[in-house]
Amino acid sequence: MQIRPMVRDEVDMLVTWAEAEGWNPGRDDAEVFWATDPDGFVAAVVDDEIVGGGSIVSYGGVFGFMGFFIVRPERRGQGLGRELWYTRRGLLLDRLEPGAAIEMDGVFAMEHFYAAGGFVVQHRDLRLTGVAGEMPGTGADRDAGDAAAGIEVVDLADVPFAVVEAYDRAHFPGPRPEFLRRWIARPGGHAVGVVDGDRCRGYAVIRPAAVGYRIGPLFADDATIAEALFAEVTARVEGAEVFLDVPERNADAMALAARHGMVEVFGCARMTYGPPPAVPWDEIYGVTSYELG
Repeated sequence: MQIRPMVRDEVDMLVTWAEAEGWNPGRDDAEVFWATDPDGFVAAVVDDEIVGGGSIVSYGGVFGFMGFFIVRPERRGQGLGRELWYTRRGLLLDRLEPGAAIEMDGVFAMEHFYAAGGFVVQHRDLRLTGVAGEMPGTGADRDAGDAAAGIEVVDLADVPFAVVEAYDRAHFPGPRPEFLRRWIARPGGHAVGVVDGDRCRGYAVIRPAAVGYRIGPLFADDATIAEALFAEVTARVEGAEVFLDVPERNADAMALAARHGMVEVFGCARMTYGPPPAVPWDEIYGVTSYELG
C-alpha cells in the first residue's frame, strides 16, 4: 500500500464513500473542504486503486483535525486501515507546530483503537434529528411569547466578515478564515447571526446534505440566543429533516434538542491527541462537522 496526497476529484469520491457509510455529508462539502486545506487529504492506494483515505487538516499549524477515515468495505480487516490511520497521524503531526493538539470525532466502535494511538475521549457528540416545522416549538407551533422571539436574527451576509471571524475564532481551536468565508456562503444554505453593535453574540449555518439539512456550527453566548438561531434556520427549511451534532457536555444544548423533540440517530467520541484546546463548550450548541472539526 502507498499513501499519497489526494487530488481534487478524489475528495469528491471520499465524500461519496462517506454518504454510503451513512454519515450524511453536505452536498458541496468537498469544495469547501478542499479550499480550506488542499494538502489536507491523503489516499491509500493498492495496485493503482484507491482503497481508503482521510483528512489531515492543519489550521494555521496550531491545531489539527483528522476525519473522513474510510477504508473500502472489501479491503477491511487486512491491516490497511491501521497503517493508513497511523501514517495520517504522523503526517499531520509533521504539519503542526510542536505541542499542537489534534482532534477527531471517532465512531464509538473504534474508540479503543484511537485510544491506543494516543487519543483521549473528551465527550460525546450526538447527532440528533427532527423535521423542521413539525418539531415542538418550531414553525407555527413556536410560542411567539418566548424570550427568544424578541431577539433579532440577521443574515451573516449583512455582518462584516471580521466580526463573524472574531466570534468563530473564540469558539474554534485554530484560525479558519478561508473555510469560514465559504462555509457561510453555501449554495442552498443559510447563515444567520445575532449581533450587538460591532460584536457577534452567536451564529448558525444550515446546509443541504445528502439527506435533509445539517445545522453546524451553532455557537451562541447563551441558551436564549441559541434558541433564536435554531428557530430561524429551521424556519427557513420548514418540512425538511434537520440534523444537529450536539456536544453532550453542554447541558443547555441537550435541553434545546430535547425541548424540540429531536431524537438521537448517530454519535461520535470527540477525542484529543495532546493538550485539549481551551474552547467554551458551554457556548457550542452544535459542532461544525465531524469531518473537519
